[in-house]
Amino acid sequence: MTRAAVPLLIVLCVLVGLSTHMVVNCGDEDDPDICSAVIGFSPLRGSLIAFAYEGRGRIALRHGDFRRAIADFDEAIHLNPNRASLYRDRALARRQNGDLELAIADYDEAIAHDPKLAAPYHQRGLALAATGDLDRAILSYNTAVRLDPSDAQARLDRGLAFLARGQFDDARADFEAALALPAGKDGRAREAARAKLAELASAEPTQAAAPRR
Repeated sequence: MTRAAVPLLIVLCVLVGLSTHMVVNCGDEDDPDICSAVIGFSPLRGSLIAFAYEGRGRIALRHGDFRRAIADFDEAIHLNPNRASLYRDRALARRQNGDLELAIADYDEAIAHDPKLAAPYHQRGLALAATGDLDRAILSYNTAVRLDPSDAQARLDRGLAFLARGQFDDARADFEAALALPAGKDGRAREAARAKLAELASAEPTQAAAPRR
């Protein structure tokens, strides 16, 4: 290699490095045009450009443009079909768009690619509960709680599903478990659990007085 070629090679490496950084992180900004520019002009192609579609999809998702988000996640999955996070992102967009069955299918795919992560089980439970399938929702919540016992929100949501099925003791146990967890990021879930326990306590005399069938 000649001496003249060395600086050129260094510049090329820097440009490729900057391009890679922009591809992977364009979704951190709140401007979809950055991701669009990366998609249109980056020299990096193939599965790596899926990050740019994913980033633009996440921006659309944050702004409530669910159809745009789904379209970008479709492209990202086409380019890189083995990333569980892409299915989770598209599932969330589909759930927010009211496409519950498609969201559930995406959560199934996310779980198939990464079965040890609690979040997609929890989120699939929410989608199943929204369809009225409380039995499967509770089964999905069960796995989420087993994988992440410190998630107060998952316990709250499972408790709500138990409550909807009339399983008051199971619901109470989940609400109490949510309250027993250390205070932290799940403050809202803890407060909601406290409120539900108060509702159950006030309803107990009525439940006790109800005639048995």
